[in-house]
Amino acid sequence: MAHIHVLGTGGTIASRSHGDAGGVAEASTAELVSGLAHDHRISHRDILTLGSYRLTLAHLRLIAEGVAEAAADPDVDGIVVTHGTDTLEETAYLLDLVKASPKPVVLTGAQQMADSLAPDGPRNLAEAIAVAANHSMRGLGALISFSGTVRTARGARKAHTVAASPFRGGIEVAHFAGEELVPAAVLGNHTPLDLPTPRFDSTVVDIVTTYVGAESTLLTAALGRADGVVIAGSGVGNAGPGFAEAIAQSAKPVVLSTRVPWGPVVPTYGNGGGIDLVASGAVVSGDLNPFQARILAALLISQGHTGADFAEWFARHR
Repeated sequence: MAHIHVLGTGGTIASRSHGDAGGVAEASTAELVSGLAHDHRISHRDILTLGSYRLTLAHLRLIAEGVAEAAADPDVDGIVVTHGTDTLEETAYLLDLVKASPKPVVLTGAQQMADSLAPDGPRNLAEAIAVAANHSMRGLGALISFSGTVRTARGARKAHTVAASPFRGGIEVAHFAGEELVPAAVLGNHTPLDLPTPRFDSTVVDIVTTYVGAESTLLTAALGRADGVVIAGSGVGNAGPGFAEAIAQSAKPVVLSTRVPWGPVVPTYGNGGGIDLVASGAVVSGDLNPFQARILAALLISQGHTGADFAEWFARHR
């Protein structure tokens, strides 16, 4: 029997409907774990009770601190974080970046509210607890367990607004066959970054999306106010006229990602495309989507990596 610590942050799994006013996250973690069928010892704590669309970097830091505190407890074997699906991929990736303990850290949530006719939260939570209690899940970084599939945080994203299994990407490390957890992949270890400090809370990294006719004035404005910028480029990583020049004129970190749901950024084109953007100083995001690239950029910037070493650190951890 394992000791699993469940940390609640809110989200649909903790939400109830209020008619025309919509759903509101309000159920406690104690309510979520009550009545679950499992064979483990469960402790729990509420860190937040918010819809994940309301979270800030300061909230993400509190979650990371809560996970680190639980992982440091020698009596705890694994940690589960309940979270809204809107921004779960961002919190999960931050936890993956700073995870120093081999103990499983598993995020889960729900697509149906707790008081719906067919809530999916109880099963997702029970499965996440089983994942966190499984010794083969140790040392795999932060994981997302949802609707019977367990995947890495890195590279995962919410790909459907309402489907029961909304997440895609990452690497599938296990899946459930009935009640049995079946491991599917073995991953190598990574060197963690330091936990975010309060400076992380106020670090501003904007995302600028390119589209037909997009003007570089948007990027210039973002570089004027933010600590760094992620460009959600088109295709394999491209942007329109003026973007390369705006990057070259700024000393702030710029990351080149893509608005395309899947596939890596591969600088290929000149005439203002990815080749020119990188030559002007943009750092390639690799397989990271714009939102996870933003989390890594904000963490690095908040830890003082804002100059020539930003590209090196980003490439090391992306």
